[in-house]
Amino acid sequence: MTTAGITEVEADPRSRVHAVRHRYAHRGDRATVLDRAYTAYLTVILGAVYVAPVVHLVRTTEALLSLESPEAATPVACLVAAAAVWGAQLTGRFWGPLVLTPFLLHVFTSTDLSPTHYLGAFARRRLAYAGLGTLLAVCTATFLATDLFDHPGSGLLPRGVAVAAGIGAVASVAWLWGQVRTVRENVLLAAAVAAVAVAVALLGRSAPLGGGGLWLVTGVLAVGAAALGRSAFRSVRTVDLARLARESARAAEAQTFAWTGTLHHALDLYRPQPRGLTHALTRPDGRLRGHLAQGAVRALRTRGRAIAAAVFLPAGAAVLTLGIAEPDAGLATSAWPAGAVGVYLGSGWVGETWRGLRDELTLAPLLGEWWGGMLARTLAWPVVAVTVPVGLASGVTTMTRWPLQAAGADTALLVTGTVVLVLGARFLREMKTNLPVELLLPIITPLGDLSALRVFVWQFDGLAVVLTGVLVLNGMPTAPGAALTALGIAACCLWAGLRRTGWSLGPLITRLGRV
Repeated sequence: MTTAGITEVEADPRSRVHAVRHRYAHRGDRATVLDRAYTAYLTVILGAVYVAPVVHLVRTTEALLSLESPEAATPVACLVAAAAVWGAQLTGRFWGPLVLTPFLLHVFTSTDLSPTHYLGAFARRRLAYAGLGTLLAVCTATFLATDLFDHPGSGLLPRGVAVAAGIGAVASVAWLWGQVRTVRENVLLAAAVAAVAVAVALLGRSAPLGGGGLWLVTGVLAVGAAALGRSAFRSVRTVDLARLARESARAAEAQTFAWTGTLHHALDLYRPQPRGLTHALTRPDGRLRGHLAQGAVRALRTRGRAIAAAVFLPAGAAVLTLGIAEPDAGLATSAWPAGAVGVYLGSGWVGETWRGLRDELTLAPLLGEWWGGMLARTLAWPVVAVTVPVGLASGVTTMTRWPLQAAGADTALLVTGTVVLVLGARFLREMKTNLPVELLLPIITPLGDLSALRVFVWQFDGLAVVLTGVLVLNGMPTAPGAALTALGIAACCLWAGLRRTGWSLGPLITRLGRV
């Protein structure tokens, strides 16, 4: 390279950023061809074992949503677009497109380059990938959950693809907006998105548009993506580099945990820190409050998780009850697992007492072997916090289905069995510690080594137990038999969770009896 060429590279910020990226991309520890081949092989195996049967089951049953007209498709498109924007904003607050490898970020921040030059280059490329991924995800969900692709001659298909492209564009820029803007601005944007979605949904169903509601949605999404994108990219130059460095370091640590098989440790890095109510755990006389009061206070110290639990538990219970009570088999096949997953997610956000139970089982007791009341102290709040809102929401949902069905007792029995199953799966998941080395042993089959599948199932064991258990309960001929089956599955989860902490049932009962 000549001196003029070197001077030109140094004078052009874009070329300098490209040179650094090129150097870093060709480092010695990058992924090899065999690593990429193994990832592709594992993806194919997962698709053949898990995805293909689900796709076949969904496509052979009646569609969940019937989108035979633009008037019916417009509100659904508005709801999906709003959910995509909200999800992208929330994701950006934790892991945004400007998060880089700590070393690479340090190299760029140590130069005279403006953050707009190097962060903008990464942001544009990642937003393009995110938009394409969102487009494919929306089209896939539409193909599986609706009948839009079943009527290619109706004219809805091109309009649906245009709406999906608009959702991909606005969701990708909302991802950047969520990272570079403040919490207050993100809340205002979320409220504005809700208002616009309601207005467009109502206007799209009106007669003057003449079935052009989907084109209206596409236009609004295009204008919103352009406005949000320009504003978000303008904010890149004002990003807090110190906060970005902390986010990048945390993301690198979480990625290391995830690649080494401890995904729950990676998620723990993003758990919110408890704040406030420091002295609320004790009474004025200095004594500790009751078990339920302590659990409620600890839950309120992480208000975001508490609000999420307050939303997911009753919503999941309502969907769960509808899926069980409705005679439509297609609705039960989808609503029952969806409601159970909602209750499962909410059960993990009601407080930190699950982790306290795991610590008391796995760590040496601080004050000796005084274990009397340990189960009441650690399990009273999560059990009550889950069963009470689920029971109330299920009861309200049942009462609103008028006239009352004769099978109300069977519905209550199945809802109770599902909640017991969810609590057992949550106990199994929260008792998880480090990755057992036995899972890394090879499993030789005609399809190759499937040991990675065991690691994958171990990562999401609680969710797998809930989905598998619900499918088993749905196939049982009687409600009492399904409830007993759920109780048996929960007992197996309890035993497996205790084994994870290093305890068998007999010694644990002996230890708990010491007072």
